[in-house]
Amino acid sequence: QVGLKESGGGSVQAGGSLKLACVGTGFRAYKWWMGWFRQVPGKEREGVAVIDNERYTYYRDSVKGRFAISQSATEDTVYLHMDDLKPEDTAMYYCAADPHSLDAHCSGDYCSPHWGQGIQVTVSS
Repeated sequence: QVGLKESGGGSVQAGGSLKLACVGTGFRAYKWWMGWFRQVPGKEREGVAVIDNERYTYYRDSVKGRFAISQSATEDTVYLHMDDLKPEDTAMYYCAADPHSLDAHCSGDYCSPHWGQGIQVTVSS
């Protein structure tokens, strides 16, 4: 059974940094597409960053140059390093996994067949 567990969220002031981690269990995460999505109340879940099974990365335009997704070729953990955080980055962040494809520009719960429970990131101005 696929399991995803996020950690590393919290509160930070604008301009600060946070690093999220997602541990995958029940599957070999480094052989799958892994990603980070986020959601604020009243809005659809939206893609933020994706790393494919060849370690190519994809980002939503609003986070390019500020966020970095990474994963070693052998780890079952994927990271999201977030720099220069802005109040509009405040959201619940979810880890996602798919054996074939994820789209960093996708919006909606259908974007991934597997989700973590989510972790809160709050950026104050």
